[in-house]
Amino acid sequence: MFVRQSLRRLPGVTRRSCVTAAAVAPNQTVRESLVPTDYRTDETNTAAHSSVHDAKFYTIPNDVRKQLFGGGGLPKQFDQQVKTFTETCLMVRQPALEVINYIKNTDFSKPTIRYVLYGENGVGKSLTLAHIIHYGHQNDFLLVHIPWVANWMKKPKETTNVEQEGLLDLPFDAAAWLLHFKNQNAKLMASLDLKTSKEYVWSKRESTPAGSSLSELVEHGIQRIKFASETIAALISELKQHSTAGHCKALVAIDGFNAFFHPETRILTDNKQKVTPDRITLTKPFLDITNYDWTNGVVVVTVDKIAMTEGYMESYMPRYLLGTQGFEHLDPFVPVRVDNYTDKEYHSCIQYYLDRHWIQKTPEGFEDQLKFLSNKNPYGLMRLTRSL
Repeated sequence: MFVRQSLRRLPGVTRRSCVTAAAVAPNQTVRESLVPTDYRTDETNTAAHSSVHDAKFYTIPNDVRKQLFGGGGLPKQFDQQVKTFTETCLMVRQPALEVINYIKNTDFSKPTIRYVLYGENGVGKSLTLAHIIHYGHQNDFLLVHIPWVANWMKKPKETTNVEQEGLLDLPFDAAAWLLHFKNQNAKLMASLDLKTSKEYVWSKRESTPAGSSLSELVEHGIQRIKFASETIAALISELKQHSTAGHCKALVAIDGFNAFFHPETRILTDNKQKVTPDRITLTKPFLDITNYDWTNGVVVVTVDKIAMTEGYMESYMPRYLLGTQGFEHLDPFVPVRVDNYTDKEYHSCIQYYLDRHWIQKTPEGFEDQLKFLSNKNPYGLMRLTRSL
């Protein structure tokens, strides 16, 4: 409130004069080393990103953004900001560089390595994952991406009973995920021409013969929503087989993975009892692909407090969020912590907001005020600057 009021009292201050004043302000050693182009890089090849590009923004083409994140994956507030700025820019940050470097040096003949991104709320775990997904897309990985697991566990589109197995099905969510998979991988799937290893029988009249393309299998699940969850299970099984055989390589990226191991969901049975995640049909296939019993792939997941329900948000550490069962499922894994902005990242973000006129009123010392109020938390900074 103090920042907003103080900024409103200085309508005559121009952005140019304030940026100049801030540049010569005392105790701004990081800012003094910056020039107006220091917050951007023209390097859009994610495999070439290194410490040279740290804290700089790079641009994702609009058609690629729609292909990769049309079905979700970018936080809602960030997506709104993207529309306002008319461009999709991600900051190159150390956690993403670390994971990408690990992937580039991976021996894919060994069992799949699992990486867990963790950190406080709003530090940028989802955008770090988005950077890694973009790397996978540019380097011909088949993407197995869940934008946000908690959507299935907290607000599914529809639930139906699977009486034979005592499970609950989420047919519309399953079909939406298959469409997301198709949009992300259509071109690569066409060039790989992967085939099903066996016949899949869906009903007395419907089946997918052995030797059908995986694209046909995916299309069947999209068109026949009733069998969408079963199609996902079949697709996951086939992808693991093809990856292990060396026909393709896969990048599994799951945001809010700990929701699979939460003690409860917000889905109610007919008796008004809360369902546990293991009774949801979509849980088993994605737990299966995050095992280490296959090769030629990599698994990157995030754990997040807000993927949980109230009463289970005391810590952001993986051991707490995953619980014993989830921790043992992923163990061994490589933990990668995502923190608030460094000073360099913070000043780059301020420069970018100034460039996009997201911040238009800039009294002397406004950066220090925003740093204090946001604690350099990316989401906190985004919220504070919305009305500036």
